[in-house]
Amino acid sequence: MNITPESLYKILFKYFRSLNWWPKDLGYHKKTGSDPRFEVIVGAILTQNTAWSNVELALENLKREKLLDIKLISQLDLKSLKKMIRPTGYFNQKATRLKNIAEHLENKYSGNLDSFFDRNLNEIREELLSLNGVGPETADSILLYAGNHSIFVVDAYTKRLCKRLPMETKPEYYEIQDFFQKELSKIYKNNEISKIYNELHALIVIFAKTYCKTKPNCEDCPLKKFCKYASQLI
Repeated sequence: MNITPESLYKILFKYFRSLNWWPKDLGYHKKTGSDPRFEVIVGAILTQNTAWSNVELALENLKREKLLDIKLISQLDLKSLKKMIRPTGYFNQKATRLKNIAEHLENKYSGNLDSFFDRNLNEIREELLSLNGVGPETADSILLYAGNHSIFVVDAYTKRLCKRLPMETKPEYYEIQDFFQKELSKIYKNNEISKIYNELHALIVIFAKTYCKTKPNCEDCPLKKFCKYASQLI
């Protein structure tokens, strides 16, 4: 029995409820006058190849020094930035990438994220992908979670899920993205679709971390009856 993106969303939402992702420290940004959307951009860069708990440590370092701001990071020397984000690993690469994107936003848009995001989705995406170290998943995370643009984020967890569940898509980035977007846009209105993409991606992440691991925990899995992988283990 195949499972659709809509039924996947409904099952996972009923099980986990709303996750309110992407987390932002709104109190910090209100106090410092900085843009909370930049915290999402920073997080999207820092979460590459590391656990979110490590990203939180780096974000706390930046907030402690009141540096979680486009202009301030664009002006910060690389040595200091590397020290701040060290908990995330690959900090040499990530510091360069983070500084590059901050400089780009500051120099081209005067640090104004309204100007950056208030454009055609494909135009912004092409621009993001042109920046060093920004691949499809990072670009789409920034577009969805910071820019509130309607694009579905595909990550390693989503690919794993699509391999194990009977879903009518190949487990490749753009095939999965196109499949989910086409199916969900048939059901949900334009003004609610970005929220659905947001929730579903977050639900897939928490589901995969809880149950659909590399070595899965199938016994109590809410998707067990659909899963091809689980049926092979019986």
